[in-house]
Amino acid sequence: MDRRTFLKHAARGTAHALVIGTAYSLFEAKWAHVVNERIEFPGLPDAFRGLRIALLTDLHHGPWTGLSYIHDVVRQADEQKADLILLGGDYCHNGPEYIEPCIAALGDLSAPLGVFSVMGNHDHYQGTQVTRNSFAKHNIRELTNEGVWLKRDGQRLRLGGVDDLITGSPRLPPVLTDMKVDERCLLLSHNPDFIERIHDPRVGLMLSGHTHGGQVDFPLIGAPVVHSPKEKDYLHGLFKTINSQVYVSRGLGTTTPPVRFCCRPEINMIELV
Repeated sequence: MDRRTFLKHAARGTAHALVIGTAYSLFEAKWAHVVNERIEFPGLPDAFRGLRIALLTDLHHGPWTGLSYIHDVVRQADEQKADLILLGGDYCHNGPEYIEPCIAALGDLSAPLGVFSVMGNHDHYQGTQVTRNSFAKHNIRELTNEGVWLKRDGQRLRLGGVDDLITGSPRLPPVLTDMKVDERCLLLSHNPDFIERIHDPRVGLMLSGHTHGGQVDFPLIGAPVVHSPKEKDYLHGLFKTINSQVYVSRGLGTTTPPVRFCCRPEINMIELV
């Protein structure tokens, strides 16, 4: 084979690989699956051992993430029969007109202990009040810098949420109001970097999203693009700090570009032990 023929075949092979890779990346972006985790929660009340939580975050309903996909995710989540459902923020992308349809679909979720949400950075970008009005309309309890008590068999566990770290004003003290020194809180924060502001050991676990797991995560190389330097520290999975721990979901949607590679969208089913 002469040089010209070799270069022609190489170029053709590269073009085919790019087409196949792009097609797969677009497919993977909508290939949501359920990821099961068991997480140790220090000081967890006996009545809440085995609590099953469904975490859905970063749906980014918009031009690239259609409503049919959101409904499919809701169906998958409901099939898990979780005790508690938590929504981690970033519900729409690229326009406030996507807020209401997405949250209306999420309004079909149900769990014995309730469905709760926090705001993400994109929710503040697209329409803070519209998002909050939609939560109220569809019976989803928003937890912005506040907490509620979950009760089981005469025992209680604090559930709290904080505002987004980038675009909001997160405050932990109001969340922990009315808690005794030996009681514990499960916290929801869109941005995992908030874990570095937690110095109160009563927060046994924080659940977050925001990172998308990098969205593209090449073998051996890792995620080439992240939103901030800290995101590398809390990209995906469970991370422990001196005072607490945070579990970070890869989330369910995408931002630009609308692809995923080796980073499937996920519904997280978390069992507390």
